[in-house]
Amino acid sequence: MFSTNLESWFSNAGLIAMIGWVILIFGPRRWPWLSSFPAYFFPAVLSLGYAILILSHFGTAEGGYNSLADVAKLISNDHVLLAGWVHYLAFDLFIGAWISRQADGASISRVVQAPILVTTFMFGPFGLLLFLMVWKAQSLVLQVHPPMKQGVER
Repeated sequence: MFSTNLESWFSNAGLIAMIGWVILIFGPRRWPWLSSFPAYFFPAVLSLGYAILILSHFGTAEGGYNSLADVAKLISNDHVLLAGWVHYLAFDLFIGAWISRQADGASISRVVQAPILVTTFMFGPFGLLLFLMVWKAQSLVLQVHPPMKQGVER
């Protein structure tokens, strides 16, 4: 991943993220060591790549954060653009892993989780929004209709 070829960086970062998403969506969660790859290891590797790109190229890039035009100028630098892409890959994967842990803890079915995780993979914050709505809706339903304990009649 530390080649000077930006296309190689792009491909390798995408491959790392894709493996993480496949593990999150299809992998068994009963093996904590497997879940740690998309939750921590892969986002850390992507974050390291991001840090290398930013530390070596951000200071030489034109533009900034004061206006949309300044941001457009900033990401016109291919190294900064790639860093921005790797930023999305790392954060979206980290959030996807957080979503899966919270959903598992709330007993949200993997069938319900899958489209939320795919949406998070493709559209980041939109997937997070879907999860937060499902999570809250489930919480509200459980407050109104608490699950019955075994052996207890209503």
